[in-house]
Amino acid sequence: MRLTTLCYLERDGAYLMLHRVRKKVDPNKGKWIGVGGGLEPDETPEECAVREVREETGYTMLSWRCRGLVTFVSDLWETEYMHLFTCDRFTGEEHPCDEGELAWVPKEKVPELPSWEGDRIFLRLIQLDRPYFSLKLVYQGDALREAALDGVPLSLADYAGNGGEPDGSAG
Repeated sequence: MRLTTLCYLERDGAYLMLHRVRKKVDPNKGKWIGVGGGLEPDETPEECAVREVREETGYTMLSWRCRGLVTFVSDLWETEYMHLFTCDRFTGEEHPCDEGELAWVPKEKVPELPSWEGDRIFLRLIQLDRPYFSLKLVYQGDALREAALDGVPLSLADYAGNGGEPDGSAG
């Protein structure tokens, strides 16, 4: 099992997104995601998020919020437990990232970017300012097969990235 963090820095109605294009072997290759990475021994999720943001972007987080826990289950990779953060106050100068290209993308444009289907669900939960949540995403290859919000199955047909409201009601 892997323990990771992912953070979306916010500024002027945009998220800092990472287009994963630099690593030869990368399960996220070609996709747009936030910034983050794996926890080191004895590191808290908060410490990891601060470290990873600084390493990948050059920014030092000053004000952040843990939004939820996302559990990824896959037939290709080990189960991953990802602590999801947003950050609305930071300092520093942006530098190039060795994992891909950084770009500030208007929040309303983010769903149009190539990304994981499940990312659209948790980004919508953030947009709705949903209190701390637990989201389980089950993938077969690159395809999202199941999702559950706070233990309640989500109807993927109803959500399907069309702006539907992931409300945790069974479908």
